[in-house]
Amino acid sequence: MSASFPEYHVAEPDLKATQLQYKSLHEKLSVASQVDEYLTVLSEWDALSAQFQEWASMTSIRFHQNTTDTDHQSAKDRLDAIEPKFTELGTTMQRALLDHPLQSEACKITGNQLFEKWLCSTRSFAPTIESDLVTENNLQSKYVALTGGGKVSFQNQEHTLSELKRYLSDADRDTRHASHSALSHWYSDHADQLDSIYHDQVQVRHRMAQQLGYDTFTEMGYQRMQRIGYGPDEVETFRNEVRDQVVPLATEIAKNQQTLLNVDQLMFWDTKLYSTTGNPKPLGDHDWMIDRATEMFAEMGHGLDEFFEEMKNRDAMDLKSRTGKAGGGFCDYLIQYGFPFIFANFNGTRDDVDVFTHEVGHAYQSYNSRNQIAADLIWPTTEACEIHSMALEFLCWPHMEKFYGSDAADELRRIHLTTYLHFLPYGVAIDHFQHLVYAQPDATPAQRCEMWQHLQDTYLPWHDYGDLPHEASGRLWQQKQHIYCSPFYYIDYCLALTGALQFWSKSRKDTKSTMEAYQTLCTLGGSLDYQGLLKSAGLQSPFTPGCLDQVITDAKNYLV
Repeated sequence: MSASFPEYHVAEPDLKATQLQYKSLHEKLSVASQVDEYLTVLSEWDALSAQFQEWASMTSIRFHQNTTDTDHQSAKDRLDAIEPKFTELGTTMQRALLDHPLQSEACKITGNQLFEKWLCSTRSFAPTIESDLVTENNLQSKYVALTGGGKVSFQNQEHTLSELKRYLSDADRDTRHASHSALSHWYSDHADQLDSIYHDQVQVRHRMAQQLGYDTFTEMGYQRMQRIGYGPDEVETFRNEVRDQVVPLATEIAKNQQTLLNVDQLMFWDTKLYSTTGNPKPLGDHDWMIDRATEMFAEMGHGLDEFFEEMKNRDAMDLKSRTGKAGGGFCDYLIQYGFPFIFANFNGTRDDVDVFTHEVGHAYQSYNSRNQIAADLIWPTTEACEIHSMALEFLCWPHMEKFYGSDAADELRRIHLTTYLHFLPYGVAIDHFQHLVYAQPDATPAQRCEMWQHLQDTYLPWHDYGDLPHEASGRLWQQKQHIYCSPFYYIDYCLALTGALQFWSKSRKDTKSTMEAYQTLCTLGGSLDYQGLLKSAGLQSPFTPGCLDQVITDAKNYLV
């Protein structure tokens, strides 16, 4: 199928008809006596599951493209209501396949990772939590609609929250402060709503976890995130590594930033600026950027050239910011369409190039993994997914002159590396916060803010919020959509960044072999677990003591 994405439509599935198809599959599985019969059922179920997933993905994408469209809102509401029913059908089939006598024989053909992922799914769902899952979905949609529809008056113009971000790193300090203040006041004005949504989410998630036999949602959350081969203890070890190795460097960078900007005190509204003349910005608009990306991927090769041409031919990117469009960026792979889709919000800053190359990394990986034995293996688990996206950001470094010009490209590369070193402490703070929240589900909104303020002192000691009401009240975390919509996801960026930084180090010594290793990793999809994929690419696990030593040394040498 090669239709243009805007014209692509998926029929809404019929629950009763689907239930009958599942019944037939269970009957076939019950009489399967040969492994090929077992694998036939697996394959037929995989295709059936993909039909619902395709509609779910398209419904979510259309909603994100226009959160104010009543038809899209209605479809999203129907998805939120019916999704638990399809989840029940899927997990019931997974349990049947896992419990079948031929499972061990099939495992020799499919590999073990598929069944490990199914175990995580069956451990994080039961029919008893269906109504709570609907509630959780509705709360997530409520947050997306609230922030996606947010508008701020700034400099006599109305801006979406995404559009306002272009001013947050302006060269003029008064403009930076004013834009941060406008954004902060919007969130402060909606703090009660944001507190209420999150409090209800924590309560419903804790209730679901207890119904599944867990003490806290953290245990259930790790199963939902398909953490295979490690748990909270290993993640805590990594957070401590960041605290001990990265926070001191990030603090030093902040002090140098204060000197560079010639300010008496580095304030929060200064932290996104790394040059007195303003951070480098792409030299053109959306269409110009796509032309430059075409040139870049043509030079990089390794399949990126042909892939990006197909992205353009299918119009499989929505990158322009506009009123009613949800914030953020993401990539989804549409199984029946046979191609990925990229969503972002260009705002005229360097974020445009970073987010774009990041999401292309996801898209390129999913497309290269499209022929895995099952749809569940197209994507790796998310902490591995983010390696492909973040690594491509760094692998695109030699081509930044196309977007920023010869004078600003090197400065851009330094800023890109610097911001990721500042990101690591922020990312682990977000993760640590969620562990604290779900360990104390009955905490009040005020107590959650106190938790965050304590973590800021540990991981982000250079942050000074001044008169910004929302951030100063301990609510910076409310601006992070992942906390509301994808609990325990955010640490994946940090775990993956350790792999991406290793790709960066390797590429500076041998670009060709590094690109070959990257391309090979993209073809493996989710056929191995996280640490297995790291090993296959010659990357060190972030759970190993000293895992950050080499990349921190390389980063210091590059930045000094």
